Amino acid sequence: MKRFFITAGIVLLCFLMQTTVFQNIAFAGMVPNLILIVVVAYGYMRGKLEGMYVGFVSGLLVDLLYSDLIGMNAILYVLIGYAAGICNEIYYRDEISVPIIFIAISDFVFNFGYYVFQFLLRGRLDILYYVWRTILPEMVYTVLIAVFLYQLLHAVNFYLEQQEDKEEG
Repeated sequence: MKRFFITAGIVLLCFLMQTTVFQNIAFAGMVPNLILIVVVAYGYMRGKLEGMYVGFVSGLLVDLLYSDLIGMNAILYVLIGYAAGICNEIYYRDEISVPIIFIAISDFVFNFGYYVFQFLLRGRLDILYYVWRTILPEMVYTVLIAVFLYQLLHAVNFYLEQQEDKEEG
């Protein structure tokens, strides 16, 4: 139950920071995708199911408040959480380079999916402009923030795992 409330608090805090604080310190007009970092971190550290849950709730939160197409962000974040959860079974969890690389790939995939749903289906075909002006700057900014935020999320997860082990034993 403690993990649930802490996870909900982290998702809400990152959502609020992404939509308020980081709007004021935008880099090249882009804001880092903190929600994506949280989804990848939880999927990578906790597995497919928790990555999908965190992705769904986070995406639905973004959809309900900022999107005109309800469910698009939720679907994209669920898929990213699931893919990060698969990496949980393959890679060693304490490795930091793998989740950072996966965050970069996920940010590209998320923004490309967003482009397909929001622009390509509406007839806007200038993908190179979108990649150069939107996807790459946001990906760089997200990766820079991810280096620090992932370590913080990893420390919180480690603390919660220790508390859960104490309660069991």
